[in-house]
Amino acid sequence: MTASDLPEIPDQTSAASRHLLPLSLTALTFVVVFGAAELRAPILSVAPLAHLIESELGIGAATVGLLTSIPVLCFALCSPLAIWVIRRGGADFAFTIAMTGIVVGTILRSLGGLPMLLVGTAVIGAFVTIGNIVIPTLIGREYRGRRAHTMTGVFTSSMTLGTFAVTIGTAPAAAAIGWQAALAMWLVFGAAALAVWLPLRGLRDAVTPRGTARAVTGDDHVPMVRRRTTWLLAAAFAGQSFSFYAATAWLPSIVGDLGYSDSVAGVIAAIFQIFGVIGSLLTPLVVSRASARVVLVVAGLFWLTVPLGFLLLPHGWVVWCVLGGLAQGAGITIIFVLMNGFGGTEHVLAERSGIVQGAGYAVAATGPLLLGALHQVSGAWALPELVLLVTVLMFAIAGLVSARLLKRGVEVETG
Repeated sequence: MTASDLPEIPDQTSAASRHLLPLSLTALTFVVVFGAAELRAPILSVAPLAHLIESELGIGAATVGLLTSIPVLCFALCSPLAIWVIRRGGADFAFTIAMTGIVVGTILRSLGGLPMLLVGTAVIGAFVTIGNIVIPTLIGREYRGRRAHTMTGVFTSSMTLGTFAVTIGTAPAAAAIGWQAALAMWLVFGAAALAVWLPLRGLRDAVTPRGTARAVTGDDHVPMVRRRTTWLLAAAFAGQSFSFYAATAWLPSIVGDLGYSDSVAGVIAAIFQIFGVIGSLLTPLVVSRASARVVLVVAGLFWLTVPLGFLLLPHGWVVWCVLGGLAQGAGITIIFVLMNGFGGTEHVLAERSGIVQGAGYAVAATGPLLLGALHQVSGAWALPELVLLVTVLMFAIAGLVSARLLKRGVEVETG
């Protein structure tokens, strides 16, 4: 097969977006890059400072762990709120308040002790949830065909680049300006996104709620929660995200138990992030030249090398981490491509994305905890690796069925 699985999405662009010129689309690309980076940077900037925060505030590791786990729980719990905001205010308004809320939460988190740290973290998590949903919605609304697939790759790779930036930059910054300021400085991505976004959209359009009645045409009257494609995509997203968060949390420990030094943990993080960017950027090219199903097969096979490789040939961990990094970047990108590929109005895109991400992140939040508990009970890594094998298969199978339905034109919205 040489043609893409993804049909050309009908033009459902809103009146607000049809006036965009190529120069404006270029500016919107910068908005997507900066906005996507801000969806992960303030959350993951805590990890390099965990020990410093513990000693400065006199708290335990479990409390510090909340600073990373609270936002992931928000991704699951606040998805209905995000859908409501987009439906009532429109995607433009939702993007503005998402970036503004993340910036405000980042400032609050750096103002004082533990209470403000927790409050600011919860605020960040709530508004990042809106951003997680609204940016893919904007991409589906503003870009068509191959350009939409490319921008989806830019979106997911930019999230990884934001992670990479905080991984290498937060600790040196804390040594120079203190940990509160080091956490606060990552609002720069959101501020940059707003600095481009507000002139692009115009202040009035960007900050005024403009919810519209949802058109009911064709299949659009079927609630999103009753569509099989929604839950197939949710299963694929859950399998992908569970595998990613679980692997990110425990691969350093697995390699450490093989006798390697603690410095290898940093190598694993770098491999996963760098090759995740490569996987994200390659995915749109493969989709346009071959098909979404090819991406899913390759990503699934590469993902399978992680649990199988560590089970059968653990000392080949560099190869498994490279292939796993490519797989996680390609996996998250192809799911977003499929979500937008089914098309629909701005509200449909947001509702589908919200349900898929909400359900997926709810499952993903259990990944590190479940694998850690299984390791503690069994005293080995074989059982956790088998669980990872199952979730990778869930991602690949659910994704392939979704791509097949999309190829057949099942439940493509035209409203």
